[in-house]
Amino acid sequence: MSYRIIADSCCELPDELYSDPRFVRIPLELEIGEYRIKDDDSFNQADFLKRVAASEECARSACPAPEAYMAAYSCDVDDIYVISLGSKLSGCFNSATLAAQLYEEELEDEFGPKNFHIIDSQSAASAETQIALKIMEYAESGMTFDEICPAIDAFRDSVKTYFVIDNLDTFIKNGRIKGIKAAVATTLNIKPVLTGVDGVIEQLGQAIGIKKALRQMVDIIHTRHHNNEKRQIIITQINCPDRAKELADQLQDITEAPVMILAGRGVSTTYANDGGVIITI
Repeated sequence: MSYRIIADSCCELPDELYSDPRFVRIPLELEIGEYRIKDDDSFNQADFLKRVAASEECARSACPAPEAYMAAYSCDVDDIYVISLGSKLSGCFNSATLAAQLYEEELEDEFGPKNFHIIDSQSAASAETQIALKIMEYAESGMTFDEICPAIDAFRDSVKTYFVIDNLDTFIKNGRIKGIKAAVATTLNIKPVLTGVDGVIEQLGQAIGIKKALRQMVDIIHTRHHNNEKRQIIITQINCPDRAKELADQLQDITEAPVMILAGRGVSTTYANDGGVIITI
């Protein structure tokens, strides 16, 4: 194995890759008031969602320290690819970059020189997954590090993220929806359809009720990506597998693109909240 793909814990993976030595996930820390946990294999989504619902404080995350990345860099591979949460959303990119500098100063003599490519996903969740899987595809096809770097940057720029939030509590608690608008959205059951643009969240539309919002999101994807019918679609679902399956069926009615469904872990759960759905293409 001549390469390693390292991502923060907002990057969900297909089940078979969690134990694959080519992949390492660096956990963020999650917090609700005084409660703290690591977003690792011990994450209990049901318990976490109960705590989120019961707390008046907004759930938050803290990026890993550079030392966590340095530990992942200390291995016997030549090429290190790091995928981070969007730098406008988290400090993971900066932490990973600093860790590469510290590795070269402190650990290179012990573990050997590395080729580092640290990628700001400019997004989150399955956008990171898309990049990770594409790196693996490129590396396994025999592409060199110098060939993969510009190719994966171009691929990153092409990945688009869409999501619908069912439970707006986190958005209200962190101030993204305020006052009368928050009350109206909750009372009328309004669900926003959102996208990420260069790491910044923008609203594309809204609908009354989750089903109409999801349908609107599907229509937006179809309009924007009708020429990408063979491109991988990834759905990240937060405690709503049946909803994700219904959404996948709707997508496959309008496209031949393969659809993968992943269960959101800690960071995705923190921000998309119970019932949220994220789609990348």
